[in-house]
Amino acid sequence: MVDPEQATSDSAASSGEYVVVARRYRPGTFADLVGQNQVSQALCNAIATNRVGHAYLFTGARGVGKTSTARILAKALNCSTGPSPTPCDQCDICDAIAGGEDVDVIEIDGASNRGIDEIRQLRSNVSIRPSRSRFKIYIIDEVHMLTSPAFNALLKTLEEPPEHVKFIFCTTDPEKIPITVLSRCQRFDFPPVEMDSIIDRLRYIVGEEGVTAEEEALRLLARRAAGSMRDSQSLLEQLLSFCTEAVTVEDVHVMLGTARSHRLAEMVGCLLEHDAAGALAKLDLSVQEGVDVGQLAEQLLGYFRDMMTAVAGCDPELMRHCSPADHAQLVEGGKALGLETILAIAQILDQTLVRLRQSVHARTLVEVALVRICSLENLDDLTAVIQAVQQGQATAPAPRGPAAAPAPSRPSSPQPRAAQKKTELVPQAAAEEPAPVAAAAPPDRPQGTQSASELWKQTLASLEDMTADHARKASGVAISAPNRLVVTFGARYSFSKDSCERPQQRARIEAALSRVAGRTMRLDFEIAGGGAVERPQRKPVKTRVQRIREAESHPLVEKAIELFDCEVANVTEPKRTNQEG
Repeated sequence: MVDPEQATSDSAASSGEYVVVARRYRPGTFADLVGQNQVSQALCNAIATNRVGHAYLFTGARGVGKTSTARILAKALNCSTGPSPTPCDQCDICDAIAGGEDVDVIEIDGASNRGIDEIRQLRSNVSIRPSRSRFKIYIIDEVHMLTSPAFNALLKTLEEPPEHVKFIFCTTDPEKIPITVLSRCQRFDFPPVEMDSIIDRLRYIVGEEGVTAEEEALRLLARRAAGSMRDSQSLLEQLLSFCTEAVTVEDVHVMLGTARSHRLAEMVGCLLEHDAAGALAKLDLSVQEGVDVGQLAEQLLGYFRDMMTAVAGCDPELMRHCSPADHAQLVEGGKALGLETILAIAQILDQTLVRLRQSVHARTLVEVALVRICSLENLDDLTAVIQAVQQGQATAPAPRGPAAAPAPSRPSSPQPRAAQKKTELVPQAAAEEPAPVAAAAPPDRPQGTQSASELWKQTLASLEDMTADHARKASGVAISAPNRLVVTFGARYSFSKDSCERPQQRARIEAALSRVAGRTMRLDFEIAGGGAVERPQRKPVKTRVQRIREAESHPLVEKAIELFDCEVANVTEPKRTNQEG
């Protein structure tokens, strides 16, 4: 069997045109499709049982085989020996589809043909029957780039297309596709290709190209591709141009700008030992060796990600960035750091990678990240201390790492101020149990020998703005109950009493009083004499309409309105003079 892509590359080679690896080794049948077995099986069963839908949607990350699968499906439907799950891959139709030149298989780029005019032209051509094949197949790549009017114009044709038309949509962002379109398609999600499958494919390509490659070099390429078969083949293409006979791990590091394994291990060792100077020195050596600092930060993030999985108890097969042989070493280093510290390190590196995209000071940002990591305390032990203090325990485990050394009068390592206060509470509680400040105070005195008036004066001195001004209008203060004061206002200052009684103002005064007294205090406000405040009764003001209606009801005004056929426009009260008694 002759691969049509290989035949295309042969003809291109004879004409002097070079075909890249990703095109030369593109799969031509469902059996050649790598890493998408569930999709291949579903489509083969649909063809074998004559249950082929009129519209399909292939979703997934870049380079996982969406467009290749669409071409294979088109060949399976239009092959001269089909429809068949195994197209011959030799006839003129299969050759034309593989090369993207078949007249009945129209491939459209959704990014450059996204308007409503292009979709209208597609709708007008749908009714035309295929030239030589069974079906006219439209493959629209990056379909999510179509505009909303274009999607709306496509809906009716998509729901009830002619029997000879099939639609295959490919996209990396299905969330941008309207639900009305999604509901009319059979959706297939393409997962990232497993690393072992990518390595097997790269090994096959290297053998076909007549080049030898180290196994670890292929593993580095597959790891860098992050599940994309096309990306791995593009990297291999670049590497084959760099190396003519053999592909080594050193060649991969030079091409990708990544740090060697031993250099990465040395830097991680410095971070585990909280050696900021050593970490910066290793970074400088890496830069001199041609390592990109951004790539180095990504390697460190991947390393601590694998360390996190190792500490969490995952199997070595779940590691994505380190060799499974390093699992025991990762477990040992992870236990020394603690899971909480590993998570904090991962967060620091992630934030640094985000900032690298927006800054030209890449090296400085990575250096800051390394110093911050070296300055981290053992957060697992610190969490245990905080929990012990919250639960009221007398003792708690002493923090490890930089915080374990006896602290001088000033902390030698940066530690959160709240954490310092909490850790200091533990030995104090173990040494002695001090009594509350006001525990021995009599019930009629809030604190010590202070009187209620002295306590009130100190409270007013600590207040500011209008709250203190209203509170100073009080005529007296007395103790009404344990931890409770009553504040008395004269009748003329009832407004000040009402202002102090407002929830926000009351809370401020009680908080200041509690700080002065050293314990929680509550306040009551009252008017002198205990009675209600007598306020002068004001005569209600009548509105203009009320005055007019009252005037209209007067007998003389009623008679005037009747005689002169008029209406009352306004009522003016007479002005009082000083002579009026």
